[in-house]
Amino acid sequence: MAILDDYAGVALESADWSVLDGIAEIEVFREHLSEEQAAAALHSFDVLCTIRERMALPRGLIAQLPNLKLVTIIGRSLPNLDMEAATEHGVLIIHPDPDHPRLPGVANATPELAWCLMLATVRHLAQEERRMREGLWQNSVGIVLYGRTLGLLGLGRIGRRMAEYGRVFGMDVIAWSQNLTTETAAAIGVRRVEKDELFAQADILSIHVVLSGRTRGLVTARELGLMKPTSYLVNTSRGPIVEESALIAALESGRIAGAGLDVFDEEPPAPDHPLRTLENVTLTPHLGYVTRETLMAFYGDKPAAIAAFARGAPIRVINTEALNHPRQRPR
Repeated sequence: MAILDDYAGVALESADWSVLDGIAEIEVFREHLSEEQAAAALHSFDVLCTIRERMALPRGLIAQLPNLKLVTIIGRSLPNLDMEAATEHGVLIIHPDPDHPRLPGVANATPELAWCLMLATVRHLAQEERRMREGLWQNSVGIVLYGRTLGLLGLGRIGRRMAEYGRVFGMDVIAWSQNLTTETAAAIGVRRVEKDELFAQADILSIHVVLSGRTRGLVTARELGLMKPTSYLVNTSRGPIVEESALIAALESGRIAGAGLDVFDEEPPAPDHPLRTLENVTLTPHLGYVTRETLMAFYGDKPAAIAAFARGAPIRVINTEALNHPRQRPR
């Protein structure tokens, strides 16, 4: 089995893999693999253990992995996994155990990172930190959050936590999403506004909607054009919610003051990606959920599921049609 995209090298210490002793040979891949690299490197593997959307599994790649029989995922779906192709090729997809115990505070990982990124963005911390390492001194001026307007695009679990932080910092919090009602927002202590008002009024616009068919490309040049030239955009949700080319243009032209980005259209972005070179952008490598507590929750139930599969009694299978495929011969 292969543990994929273990960037920080913590997967083996995040779960009790000893239940697989004598059952599975585990290889950890710390570097991200392109589709071409994955086709070659994973050709002989039976099991792939993925972490969120770090590794795409499109039809073309699945077709090049003749020994693949099982993929474990986080959640019940994976946007960049071709479920239909997996089923056609007899590859079982296993979802997490909803009853697996989690450490307290896991739900706070992303909102805490979002607030950290917001502060770093409006105070130009990345820029000033680079200057310090170069032997230089300060040359930028930040803003305080107190008294500013925090605009939340989305008021779900993470958005609500952000609203709490905003109130503690003395901010006026407004929000909009497709299904948000005035009553729901008011119950959380937030003022609901229309979409255009959200972009026009926010001093910091923070994105907290789930990527879906109706949110992909939700923020375009039009919405960015409504923002104040002194405003900032923070995205810790998913890159494709914002039209990347429009955001780059707005940042390059000074149409908005800056952005804090934890997510990107392609992850990791190319080394020469324009966002890597802009001084008014603070970048983090999709750290929102990446805490020891969260990774222990993500990996914790995987060994037992893989052991059950090895015994010929797979559990938590999403695409049950694949169980009857010839590839799922008795083990």
